[in-house]
Amino acid sequence: MASIPTILTTLLFFLLKSTISQQTNTNPKDPDCTDRWIHIRRLPSRFNTDLLSNCSEYPLFDDFCPYLPNHGLGQRTHSKSHSWFRTDPLMLELIFHRRMLEYPCLTPDPNSADAVYLPYYGGIDSLRYLYGPDVNSSVEHGLELFDFVKEQDSPKVWARHKGHDHFLVMARPAWDLSQPLDKDPPIWGTSFLELPEFYNVTVLTFETRAWPWQERAVPYPTSFHPPNLSLLESWIHRVRRSRRSTLMLFAGGGGVAATRNIRRSIRDECGNDTISNANYSNGYVKFCEIVDCSNGICEHDPIRYMKPMLEASFCLQPPGDTPTRRSTFDSILAGCIPVFFEELSAKMQYKWHMPEEEYEEFSVFIPKEDVVYKGLKILDVLMGIPRDRVWRMREKVLELMPRVMYRRHGSSVDLRTKKDAFDIAVEGTLQRIKYRLQEVEVQ
Repeated sequence: MASIPTILTTLLFFLLKSTISQQTNTNPKDPDCTDRWIHIRRLPSRFNTDLLSNCSEYPLFDDFCPYLPNHGLGQRTHSKSHSWFRTDPLMLELIFHRRMLEYPCLTPDPNSADAVYLPYYGGIDSLRYLYGPDVNSSVEHGLELFDFVKEQDSPKVWARHKGHDHFLVMARPAWDLSQPLDKDPPIWGTSFLELPEFYNVTVLTFETRAWPWQERAVPYPTSFHPPNLSLLESWIHRVRRSRRSTLMLFAGGGGVAATRNIRRSIRDECGNDTISNANYSNGYVKFCEIVDCSNGICEHDPIRYMKPMLEASFCLQPPGDTPTRRSTFDSILAGCIPVFFEELSAKMQYKWHMPEEEYEEFSVFIPKEDVVYKGLKILDVLMGIPRDRVWRMREKVLELMPRVMYRRHGSSVDLRTKKDAFDIAVEGTLQRIKYRLQEVEVQ
């Protein structure tokens, strides 16, 4: 793996390139950029690349140095891989920043911009409050950034719309950033999203709260980042042809304690000997498979779970510590129909990328209370879905695939014709900011 200094040097080169891009690629009369102009604010390196140099300094957190190569995509899964990487979700801030440098409608003039991007690696910066020396001052997370953008660096840029036109990415669930300001002693998390100073800023996170104000959810990055359309279409073809010999699969941990919860119910049902009753066959060789991903062993090893997912019709997505899971997007990449047990797991989260009104077309919803407390069998629900409907749902899953993946930076022109998770997030952010600014003007 490349050394950390080498990786950081490369990143700094592209940061410099972004400054040049904003000055050379701007055509204010370009019709394709109407309502799409974005200005990248120049932040000191202490707000982004300097944070990466501390990648091994949090003993209670994993060393994330191995996941910095390839601008946050991580190392390739094997030497000949073009599309598969050992991607850590925490690197979304870096991945997003790198992709912003390729955005076609950048402008050096913040006054002509429709939105302003803050390249702040807030999720990585939060580690010093969650696991590091500043754990007792977590209410201060973000104050230094606010001081810089409001007072030190072109204060008129912030004052023009009081931050309503600014947005940033934070690669953590919103709950990790929502500690009440007056909580003493501090509980888990930081108070970034509770700071009144940032109420007007749009924050892209992995998971929103039940009553989101400034945050919007975007997909977790998976390990699949194709560089061209041919490789994407080749993968979709492979997924479509895959033989689905397993009815349902759960890839994850938990559910081993005596406490009654949905993960325990899944393990109990999958371990039930009567599940092999011939009455259930319907063409399946196995009815349930569990891929044990306890202690994070699957997180950076897609081979562990992608092959079983390719062989399963349905992938169970029970909530864990929080409602959402990266596995939801892994399953979509495998053409494995997601089964949700809470609406907060996806339907109430990723409205830009997976429209709320389409969920019945590509997923199954089973209330967890019915399974845990009323004895409803997941197997019975899934076996009751007609095969032709299962086929249609899988085709819809394949249709969603480009929308929830992050293609590789520097990808081919033909692949850029398909909107990916980044494109849709930027598009949604621009629309949200436009709407908010219109609201403010009316007030």
